[in-house]
Amino acid sequence: MRITRVLSAALLTLGLAAGPAVADSTPTASSSSSSDDSKAPTQAGTSFRTATELDQGQRATANGSTGDYLYWSFPADAGQRPNVRATVKLPGTHTAETWQIDVYDGLRRRQSCQYGSQTRTAAEGAASVELACVLRTVRAWSEPWANDPLPGTYYIRLTVANLGSADLGKPVNAEVRVDSKDMGGAAAVDGSLAKPLVPGIAVTSASSDEDKDSAKSAVLSSIEPDDGWSSGWWTDRWVWTAVGGLLAALAGIGGYALTRGTGRPSRVPPGV
Repeated sequence: MRITRVLSAALLTLGLAAGPAVADSTPTASSSSSSDDSKAPTQAGTSFRTATELDQGQRATANGSTGDYLYWSFPADAGQRPNVRATVKLPGTHTAETWQIDVYDGLRRRQSCQYGSQTRTAAEGAASVELACVLRTVRAWSEPWANDPLPGTYYIRLTVANLGSADLGKPVNAEVRVDSKDMGGAAAVDGSLAKPLVPGIAVTSASSDEDKDSAKSAVLSSIEPDDGWSSGWWTDRWVWTAVGGLLAALAGIGGYALTRGTGRPSRVPPGV
């Protein structure tokens, strides 16, 4: 009975402790999956500096011309694996043309796609072409020489890579959406950035003598995850570490209870 109680307590403790960890590792559509598409942007920028800000979970649209560079930006935090998808609606008549989607991090380093159709060719007369790029998991910290994706602003660039001269300048419509999967403690690392890689510049206000020493930050990108930047020390790995230690302690108690016996020996030596 004692062993049964010990094992029951261990299973109950494991279930209670693992509950939050399982909930944290459940895939999520995005950090703002409830975003209202009616507030989504309807235009795109033409460079990194003019990239249109896009929250995860929103579907952005933009009208442009074949040959234009279309830019959007979105936030991605540690532990997320962004999935960027784009659909380009083509004009009624056109020759075969190749479209491409690229993703850059806050340092404007091009990030490779883990999988997805980053470049696709639309056949002659095709109504649309769909592109996708699933990035590697965003890390909370990385070596300076590495090209790992880090928390901060990410840029999407959509453009045509190959087309005939007769199709240059024809109108197109683009749709872009970004979702993320939370990878949980499996993607955690021992470290974090002091600040996310969000573009900004410090400027000094000199409107009056009293304000000569005052300064304000002119942030070029104001978007961030709904819950803020969470590049910190806490991950669900701490939960599993605590559960493992508790189970080891219970296993030791159970082993001791099994081997120590329950009473005195049947034969007592003389003189005892």
